Amino acid sequence: MNDSHASPRPTAAPTAAALSDELETWGVEDSLELYGLPRWGNGYFSGNKTGEVTVRLQNNTDFAEVSLPQIIRGLMKKNKDFHLPALFRFPDLLYARIKELNETFREEIRNQGYKGRYRGVYPIKVNQQQQVVKEVTEYGRQYHYGIEVGSKPELLAALAFMHDREALLICNGYKDAEFIDLALQSKQAGLNIVLVLEMPPELELVMARSKALGIEPVLGIRIKLSTKGSGHWAESAGDRSPFGLNFSQTIRVVDQLKAMGKLKCLRMLHYHQGSQIPKVSTIRLAAQEAARVYVNLVREGAPMGLLNLGGGLAVDYSGKKQADENSMNYSMREYCADIIESVQKVMDEANVNHPDIVTESGRAIVAYYSVLVFDILDVNRMASDEPIPKLPRGSSDTLKSMLEVIENLESTSAQETYTDIVFYRDELLTLFRTGQVSLRERALGDRIYWHVLTLVAERTRHDTSEEMTGLRTRLADFYYGNFSMFQSLPDVWAIQQFLPVSPLHRLDEKPTREAVISDVTCDCEGVLNCFIGDNGKRSATIPLHALKGNDDYMMGVFLVGAYQETLGDLHNLLGDTSVVTVRLRGGKISYSRQLEGDTAEEVLSYLEYVPRDLLKRFKTLTEEPATQKKINEDQAAALYKAYRKNLKSYTYFSG
Repeated sequence: MNDSHASPRPTAAPTAAALSDELETWGVEDSLELYGLPRWGNGYFSGNKTGEVTVRLQNNTDFAEVSLPQIIRGLMKKNKDFHLPALFRFPDLLYARIKELNETFREEIRNQGYKGRYRGVYPIKVNQQQQVVKEVTEYGRQYHYGIEVGSKPELLAALAFMHDREALLICNGYKDAEFIDLALQSKQAGLNIVLVLEMPPELELVMARSKALGIEPVLGIRIKLSTKGSGHWAESAGDRSPFGLNFSQTIRVVDQLKAMGKLKCLRMLHYHQGSQIPKVSTIRLAAQEAARVYVNLVREGAPMGLLNLGGGLAVDYSGKKQADENSMNYSMREYCADIIESVQKVMDEANVNHPDIVTESGRAIVAYYSVLVFDILDVNRMASDEPIPKLPRGSSDTLKSMLEVIENLESTSAQETYTDIVFYRDELLTLFRTGQVSLRERALGDRIYWHVLTLVAERTRHDTSEEMTGLRTRLADFYYGNFSMFQSLPDVWAIQQFLPVSPLHRLDEKPTREAVISDVTCDCEGVLNCFIGDNGKRSATIPLHALKGNDDYMMGVFLVGAYQETLGDLHNLLGDTSVVTVRLRGGKISYSRQLEGDTAEEVLSYLEYVPRDLLKRFKTLTEEPATQKKINEDQAAALYKAYRKNLKSYTYFSG
């Protein structure tokens, strides 16, 4: 890192290219296009004429665009102890997605004359937070929208909130006797529970517990389709899928059920093609293959009735509307229509009754629901427009050659200038390693080096070659964001998941800096460097505004409702952020739920530290030097008070 250019809240003059650009007309629409909000916002996020990002919330029977900065400022005014970072949840967006999915399926069923129903379920693993489960079950009740669980704790959470006896509660995953008993007893109480067989040995245990309790199960079979998936999770589908029965095992289970006289329990066929499927052709092919399996199970004598197509409905994170891992080449309507058409065609050809269609869409339901907001703490500039001082007497020949590169700039091509300065900088580094130049000379050489690179980048700003594009990336500023990548955006770090990023204000100003965003973990991998570029393409940098003195600069990471909240870890012991739920009530912003972020003592307690013991041990530390006259009693008391205060403080920077 070029520490010579580090500066708190820098207000350095923009580059010549930036000054030229500032003369151009720039408006909010330009920023919206730059950051891609019309493409990935799905109509939920936009901007207002004052240059602030807005979210579309329901206001009684109508909708209103509400400024995100206004929401944050209002909360800070109401609660003086509130600090960013924070996760903002918008239940209206969750409701909108549930409504769109269910009503689109209903419309396509009606349009195509399909005789079955749509019976969706929310896979709780995508976001198990209590508020999410509560909102899904309460709003989804009008559609009898159910829940899918894959573990005993998830089943416990679902049973506490889902009391709709018509909605499905689908039990996937490995199941021990306790899990099975609880599911069977809940079925006896009137819930619509389906136990899905993931592995051949499960049948024996399920039927043994069924016999012991005297409760007949409703069974499903999860199969491995031969149709491959697509996108990042393509390998989770197909013949090598780790879960599900192959065709031979499926027939074996059917024969076992026949032998037990229990084939009547088999009501559902289930498969899963993976998360975030970008190609609609993959969805169609899988539905066709599964429908053929369903038909054959009916012919075997199973009553069936439910065809569960699993998850996979994608989210267009980039807004490209293309078949890549961060986008999708279909709309929700096309998704619903193609599934109905594919299943109906197979059933009609086989003269089999149309099954109720089940999907387990999770990502598409909750992604829009949450926005991570953080403030920028500092900037470290790599580019340099500082004047170069005269070389001190006795400077090395290499330093003189580097200065000559600047003097010959006008008569030398940009490529030759770039090659020369890289050569001389490497030569200077070799001289420093062998003790032939001083640290002061090395620092001056670095200053010249970054200055020349900045000038070359300005001259080649329209050059799209890999070398010059890479140079502009190297010169990008580091903006230090008050968040933890590992806690709040784990998929970005782990699988390079793309998530939309945008400043929340100043959209009416043209951004003049190229930047990457570093978190506060002091980890080299805690860097956000994957953004929407031109035409929705991936870019390693994002255009941002120069900071203005002590003014806040707030950024948002969008579409973080799926997986990010429960996958995060305690890297650097940075805990959960604060969480705020926002609604409109009578046209006014309502903070209907606020959860404070983890304090230091809470995070430490997760790792078996006992706060009371920590205080006791630290008190010993302060008392010992006090008795040795190293600090007086007042100083010892002040130190102990500071330690205790920090134990109870937010783990993030709080001003």
